[in-house]
This record gives sequence, C-alpha cells and structure tokens, in this order.
Amino acid sequence: MSTTSIPPRHDLGSLKIDDSHRPRKSRGKLGLFAAALGALLLLGALVLVLRPQLPMVEVAAARAANDARAAALLNASGYVTPRREATVAAKITGRVEQVYAEEGLQVRAGQVLATLDCSQQEAALSSARADRDATAAAVSDLEVQLANANRELSRTKSLRAAGVDSQQALDAAQTTADSLHSKIALTREQTRAAGARIQVAQQDVDNCTVRAPFDGKVVSKDAQRGEMVSPISAGGGFTRTGIATVVDMRSLEVEVDVNESYIARVRPGQKVISTLDAYPDWQIPSTVRTVIPTADRQKATVKVRVAFDKLDPRILPDMGVKVAFLGDEPAKNKSEARAIAPKSAIRTENGRSVVYIVNQRKLERRAVSLGAERGSDVEIMAGVAPGDALVIRGPESLREGQTVEVKQ
Repeated sequence: MSTTSIPPRHDLGSLKIDDSHRPRKSRGKLGLFAAALGALLLLGALVLVLRPQLPMVEVAAARAANDARAAALLNASGYVTPRREATVAAKITGRVEQVYAEEGLQVRAGQVLATLDCSQQEAALSSARADRDATAAAVSDLEVQLANANRELSRTKSLRAAGVDSQQALDAAQTTADSLHSKIALTREQTRAAGARIQVAQQDVDNCTVRAPFDGKVVSKDAQRGEMVSPISAGGGFTRTGIATVVDMRSLEVEVDVNESYIARVRPGQKVISTLDAYPDWQIPSTVRTVIPTADRQKATVKVRVAFDKLDPRILPDMGVKVAFLGDEPAKNKSEARAIAPKSAIRTENGRSVVYIVNQRKLERRAVSLGAERGSDVEIMAGVAPGDALVIRGPESLREGQTVEVKQ
C-alpha cells in the first residue's frame, strides 16, 4: 500500500506570543519622570524667589560748595526760545518749482529760499507791457491828428476874419482841435495806468521768489518741490502754508514760568545762572531781560525772559534749561567747605557722621566732617568731593562693599 506524503502547512497562529511571556511596560517610570521634572521646576522657582534681592538705593551728586547756584534766591525751569522766528511763506498760491532751504542752512536776509511756478504771472506781465506799448503808440497818432486840426483851425480863423467862411465852420474846427487835446491827455493817463499794471504784474512775478526775511538758520523745511503752497489755509491736507522756518540764533533766550508767590524776588537786570539739561555741568551766565507784566490765572505763574550774556553754538531752540536767580552779593556765601550734600545723605553710625558712595554699584562708606546747614543741604568739610554719588534713600542695613541697585 503506497502512501502519498502531503507537505505541512505553516500555521501563522503559532507565531503568536503568549501574553504570559510578553514583557510589560512600566507606566510608573513615566510618572516618576514627570514628578522629577515638576520638582526641578518648583525648586528653580523657589531659588528665584528666595534668593537675596539687591537693595534699591536712590543717589544724588554732591555739589561744589562755592557753586553760585547754591546761593540762589529762586530756582525755576523753562526752555530756550528765540525772540525772532518766522515761518516763511509765499504771498501767492502756486506750485513749488525749487526749494533751496535745508535744515541747518545759514541764510542771509534776502537770500532765495524757494521759487514757485511763475508762468501765469509772467504771461500777465507780458500782457500788461503790450497794453502799455499799444496805448503809447496811440498817443503819437493823436498828436499827428492834432497838428492837422490846429492848421485847419488857423485857416478857418483867417477865412472867418475875411468874411469868407461861416461861424459854424470855425466852431467845428475849434471843437475838433479841443477833442484831440482831450484824447491825447486821456491816452497819456491810460499809458500811466498801464505802467501801474505792469508794476503790479512785476510784483506778482517777484512774489514767486521766496526770500529769507532776516539773517538766521533754517530749522525746518516745510515744503517740497511739486507741492502747492498758499499764504492761507486751503482747508485740506494737500496745500502747504509755509516753505521753511528760520530762526535768528542771535536772539535765543530762556523763557521760564515763575510762581507768582515768588515773583517779587525777580527783577530786570538780575544775574542768573542757566544750566542746560543737555550739559548739566555747564553754568551759563545770564541776566533777566524782562518780566512779562501779566500772570497766567490757571497756572498762577508769571512769565520771565532771561538773556544769555554770551551765546554759544551748543545752545539750541527748545532745549530744556534750569535757571537760578542770584542775589545781589553771592560772594558772601563762599565758605571753606569742599562740597554740599542733601541732609538725607548723612547717616550716624557709632556717634560719627558717615555717607555711602555708590561706585560701580558697590557701596563705599566714608566718614565726613559737617559744616553749616544750607536749607535742605549741609556743608561737608572733608570726606566727599563734588560729583560723588551719595545714597540719599535706601535700607538702614547698608554696609561697606555691598552691591546695590540704583533707582533711575
């Protein structure tokens, strides 16, 4: 008996791994990782919160003891303003042909700043000249006619005297001559009127050229080539009313508002020390020029104008400035003190007066010798130099060498 062999079939189900032999993933590891990460974040936040904060201090610079501002009767602040300033505009409405003004340009009186399109004005000028020439030519023709009329009148008078011609003919000849006299006078007046129209047309042409009204410096360029300009507002945003702004730099002065309660301390001719905010160490000798004789009822102030004794190119319009009005004899306030500091900068430690100076964010403790008091300030005889940054407000626990934050 023969047996037929059948090849075995592969059972894919036999490849399945039993669940009992499958490696199990541990979900606890992921939880542990998240907890560790949270703990690290919490620890970092606690470090940021609990780390020691740098003490915050406020500083003020020590001033020179013989500074004239220390003896001031009154202090005020204001701005540099020019007495003579002009926004140069055209007298007519027209399109800007060319602009020669640029910011910072020094100009002379009469210097050309801009030109306008002048084609229409020049055409009107040519027409006025043609009218004058035509009227002047008519005078010559009338004079020729008058000469003939005078001869005709002379003959008519001779014939009338001889009894040949009538009185009517004589009157007609006389009327013709008189009429020509009148026409000639009228035409000459018309010629003068045409000349006046030429002057008007010429003025319109001249108005197309915008010139500087005085010597000064251009501080603003207000129009560009191709824009329309007009001496009055056109009610829209496409028409300029000015070409450029010129300032007479020789007329710069300080304008300050003084509280009316202290205006009695200010008088014309009084000496003043002006200090620009841009140059706090530069003291500019100045003098009160005038006290405006009116007060501002809303601010309760009186406007005072102060003139610089000597101008300097560093002084610019609209700069902030502080002024100190001096007394009659500021020299009496001189002393042997090295510096002046606010009273709040003085601290008492172990019965001695000390100050803390900030140098590159580090505190430096110095013992000082005090002098006379000057209002809210005090003289320092030794220990501090003008310009030192003194701590005027800060924690009581400050110490030598400590790092601090300076309040701005």
